[in-house]
Parts: sequence; C-alpha cells; structure tokens
Amino acid sequence: MKTPICEMLGIEFPLFAFSHCRDVVAAVSRAGGFGVFGATGQTPETIHRELKWIDEHVGGKPYGIDILVPENLSTAGEMGVTRKSLESRIPQQHRDFAAGLLADAGIEPITRRFRDDTPQPFDPENALRTLEAAFDHPIKLIANALGVPPPEMIAMGKAHGVPVAALVGAREHAIRQVNAGVDIIVAQGTEAGGHCGEVTTMVLIPEVIKAIKHIRDVPVLAAGGIMNGEQMAACMAMGAAGVWTGSVWLATVESETSPVFREKMIEASSRDAVRVRSRTGKPARQLRSTWTDAWEQSPNSPGPLPMPLMSLVSEGALRSANLAAEAGNPKARDLVTYFVGQGVGLVDEVRGAAEVVQSFKGEFLEAIERMNGLLEE
Repeated sequence: MKTPICEMLGIEFPLFAFSHCRDVVAAVSRAGGFGVFGATGQTPETIHRELKWIDEHVGGKPYGIDILVPENLSTAGEMGVTRKSLESRIPQQHRDFAAGLLADAGIEPITRRFRDDTPQPFDPENALRTLEAAFDHPIKLIANALGVPPPEMIAMGKAHGVPVAALVGAREHAIRQVNAGVDIIVAQGTEAGGHCGEVTTMVLIPEVIKAIKHIRDVPVLAAGGIMNGEQMAACMAMGAAGVWTGSVWLATVESETSPVFREKMIEASSRDAVRVRSRTGKPARQLRSTWTDAWEQSPNSPGPLPMPLMSLVSEGALRSANLAAEAGNPKARDLVTYFVGQGVGLVDEVRGAAEVVQSFKGEFLEAIERMNGLLEE
C-alpha cells in the first residue's frame, strides 16, 4: 500500500502492533506491519537490552516505542518519588483486602525485592530518561498515552526527526493533541484493552477526523476492538490512515501473556472485557476475573486507589495468582486477569504473530474486493 503514513514510516501495510513483547514487535515489522514496543516499566538501562534485541531480529524493518507519561498522576509535582516512599501511603485495608483474596484462593504471596531508589510506577522522570536512551537505537516512532505528551517528549521527537503519536479517547483530546504539536493521532475507542475512554470506535474515528481537519493535516489511526483485516478496512473506509492494535497480539505464541491467560481469552466473550480501576487506579479494560469482581462488587471492597498507588496493590498479588494458576491451582486461575479489549470475543485460537499479519492482509483485500463488487453493474 502507498499511503501517506506508509511513506512517513517506510512500511508496507499500515497495521500497527502495540506489544510489551519484543518478539511480537520484531515479527510484525518483519512481516510488513509496524511493531510498537510498550516500554512502560522499562528503565534507561533495560531499554537498551530490549531494543538491542529488536535491532538484531527486526531485519532492518522500522519499529517504534510507546512510553506512558500520564498527564494526571496523584503524585504530580512531587520529585524523587520511589516505590518505597509510596508504600507507606497504601491504607492497611487495601493491603488486607488484596491479601484476603489470595488467601481465599490458597495462594502464597510471592514478593519481589526492589532497590530503594526504584522509581514509582508510571514515573514521568524515568519515562523521559528511558525515552532519551531509546534514541540510541533506530526507532521510527514514539507514542504516549494518558494525556498530552510533555513538551520534552515532543521536542525530542522533532530533534531526532521521529514522529510523535498520542492516544486519545475523545474529540476534545484530539484537538488538544494536535495543537500541542503531535504528528499522529491514535483515536482509541472504548472497546480497546488497557486505559480507554467511553466513546466507541465507530463514532470516535469520524468525530476526531472531522474535528482536526481544519487545524492541521494529521493522520489518524483507528484503535479499539480491531482484530482482523475486515475491521481494518472498515476503519480506513471512515478515513483512518491505518489501525493501531493490541489485544490481538496477546493471543500469539510470542506474547508475554501466560498459557493460562491465553486459554481464558479463547473461552471469553466480548462482555468479559470489563472497564475497571482495580489494576492501575484509572479506568482500564481487562479480562473479568474474581479479582475485578471483588474490587468492583464486593460490599467489603475498600475501592481502588488512585494511580500509581493501585499498581502497588495489584501487581504483586496478580503475579502471585498467575504463578499459582500455572502450577495448577483452579481458584488462582479464576483470579488471573490482564489488559484486553472487547475484541477478545473474536479470539478462538493462538497463532504466530507473522501469521496474524498475513491474515490481516488477506482479510483486508477480501473486504475491499467485496465492497468494490457492490459497485459493479
């Protein structure tokens, strides 16, 4: 395909694959799409290791990274916040509630040791340092979610000649992003996994395109519930320059997800992807489990804490549940959850990432041919 965004990034097919797994990123880019490495949780030291591996396995194809710098964080304005300093802010009732869920499932908590200077989850300072380190590698795109990228991020992109993308969930968010200077808008409907808004993809895409077309010529990628080439064709028929996908790659053999979670994806329906705050503190869509039900529905629930505090409660508990589930504990399996969108209802098997790319291409072409056939006399 020869579209402006394909030419901008030097790619064959405008299928963007967001993944925390470097294997998925490399496989998708090699197959003609564009892999985007989710670098949230990385540090300036670890990002070099991950991107060096991608450089060695991507076959010279372009790829990008996604750095999450929340515009609104409960610790905003505080300097030098660490995981250790945040621990004292977690109420005992939240600790007890999480511990009780593990105990009821017969799970022994597994704790991880962190250095005293380990940054807080979603730490903006660490994110920008990590981004700066990433430019030692041939990245072709940087992206941010949860608000307008900080000026430093946009400046870094311009200094290195790398486009800056930003995720939005509403018309007004897109207008702010374009005025701030971003180069690509990712309009993400509520169907998406992870942090998402409340407007559906079908409504959001044309609404965003209409809202920004008189401000500046910025390509819009569609996101949210897109799991196949037919949906991709539909989004591009609405004016999208391509699609940004995430959940579909969780059901690949290369994915960072556990075998138990992949099994649960295959079993799930679209209604099992619930938008809750019980993992990060902000509304994020994930697979329904006894963990999400307990925090959202139990009369004894203390309710989720704001970001980034909730991550300190959920991360260790869910990691322990996942390990116990892999060891055969059925109650632990019920607790297992992960970020995933409503497109999970379309997952019926686990495939390789390159195979998924090829399926997208074939389905896309079939959809275009079918539509063209409607015009034949």
